[in-house]
Amino acid sequence: MRSAKPRPRRPPHSPRDRAARRYAEARGRRAETLCTWLLRAKGYRILARRFRTPAGELDIVARRGRTIAFVEVKARADLEAAILSITPHQQARIMRAALLFVASRPSLAAFNMRFDVMLAAPWRLPVHMRNAWTE
Repeated sequence: MRSAKPRPRRPPHSPRDRAARRYAEARGRRAETLCTWLLRAKGYRILARRFRTPAGELDIVARRGRTIAFVEVKARADLEAAILSITPHQQARIMRAALLFVASRPSLAAFNMRFDVMLAAPWRLPVHMRNAWTE
């Protein structure tokens, strides 16, 4: 029996992959900043940005009146791709992170919670979808 030749190991991420990842990360952060300013213009108060928990990350946490909006920001080439990029698994992770956020701030426990999505595409203002999914 012949032994198979070991395949040469390829680095996990080529320089091109790393550059694309850095570009996508920067585009997402710019979209989050734009969405934050748009929410402020609509009368929301920003409670947190890029809030990390063991369960996941919340892009924006905003409050208006007695409602807390947990906003997921998606920046894609077109709006349809942005909508399709939010999977049920990701929705569950955001819900768990939101519960941890509220648990860490007992004064917010009596507020209504809402899960919003803001979709950003090049050369247009972000689209704010209120209550994009429910618990």
